[in-house]
Amino acid sequence: MAFENDSFPHNLGNRTKRAKDMRNESKREYLKEIRERYIDASRPGKANILNEFCKVCGYNRKYAIRLLNSTSKKNNFLPSKSRGRPKIYDHLDLFEFLKTLWENTNYICSKRLKASIPDWLPHYEVTFNVELSEKTKYHLLNISHSTIERLLVPLRSKYMKIGLSTTKPGTILKKQIPIKTDQWDETVPGYLEADTVAHCGGSVAGMFVHTVNTVDIATGWTEQRAVWGKGETGVLKAIEHIEQSLPFKLKGFDSDNGGEFLNWHLLKYLHKRKRPVQYTRSREYHKNDNAHIEGKNWTHIRQYLGYHRFDDFAYVELLNALYTTEWRLYFNFFIPSVKLLEKKRVGSSIKKKHDLPKTPFKRVFEAPSTSRSVKQQLHNQYHNLNPFLLLREMKKKINSVTHYRLNQNLLKSKNIKTYYLSDNLNRSINFENNKSKLLPTNTINIKVNL
Repeated sequence: MAFENDSFPHNLGNRTKRAKDMRNESKREYLKEIRERYIDASRPGKANILNEFCKVCGYNRKYAIRLLNSTSKKNNFLPSKSRGRPKIYDHLDLFEFLKTLWENTNYICSKRLKASIPDWLPHYEVTFNVELSEKTKYHLLNISHSTIERLLVPLRSKYMKIGLSTTKPGTILKKQIPIKTDQWDETVPGYLEADTVAHCGGSVAGMFVHTVNTVDIATGWTEQRAVWGKGETGVLKAIEHIEQSLPFKLKGFDSDNGGEFLNWHLLKYLHKRKRPVQYTRSREYHKNDNAHIEGKNWTHIRQYLGYHRFDDFAYVELLNALYTTEWRLYFNFFIPSVKLLEKKRVGSSIKKKHDLPKTPFKRVFEAPSTSRSVKQQLHNQYHNLNPFLLLREMKKKINSVTHYRLNQNLLKSKNIKTYYLSDNLNRSINFENNKSKLLPTNTINIKVNL
């Protein structure tokens, strides 16, 4: 069977004048009319329809075949076949769990998010009254961090996460307190870095609340306590209470050169004991010497409490009621972190190698120096906790701090005289909290005999 040359418009340039003048809308209407005839026609009939379609619309022959064989959205009679292997992680329940977990862990990276799935998954169904299939659970436990990264790409643009330095140098004890070098065994729990976070709101004038923040270098275990001002006695009491809450013995203590740390009270407390604690300090104006605690100041304090000014003593009790209950359990038992194993320069870039993400609880539990009795207490405490409920209670207490601040600012704006608890200079800080209803009895703190 012979055809004219223009019946085979293989090149886009061989278009008739009729095809060039034809609008796209008219071409779509024409395609819609002949598609059903083309599908039902015999092989010779399809060839004739195809020749006519190419001549009228000026399409390339292969492109015309794809158009005639494809189905529109309105006439989707046949399922479309996508190339590649079938999708595995396209279930709505799986995506909703990852989204909820990502929000409740404060938008951590995909590697840490994958490590937290086994800890949070058992509590998801109970908390949100949702039933996940065994197939979905299997996929969640075996999903890779790169797949999690791809699934969360549409959400990252919707969620986004400068402070003042208030460190005043303490010059009296610099000769007695050595600068930390590499003499610590940072693979053993018990070596802490400490710093204070100022809740000054942009002005360091007057008195305001500080948070004493500490982190164990080996395990990432963190403890926080709120104090009024940066007085030596108040900071010392906070450190004493922090030591009582640690699930391991305190072996080393490192801080910056602030006067709240470099004083005789703290030096005597750390050295005058049966087994003295190694007390060291960082170099002056080298904040990266305390890189571990500087990172926790942002992830554990600023991201949740912001940069507001807390200039009333009542904030101390509100914050300590949070720090000593749900706060410490949420971060230490359910938020994984990574440790830097190796760092080397390759050309102009620096390559870093980290270990697998683990929660501080797991690092303490796996440490050979942790006693069997402490491991049993931590194990029992872990199985009595629900991370979703802990975070829910944390948000309530953070909101109470926020509402108190807004009420104080409202009274100030109206020039209404208010009574500040901070006016009572003899008021002492009570770190002993009222136990939350969410927490099991006698498991708020794990105490270690010194």
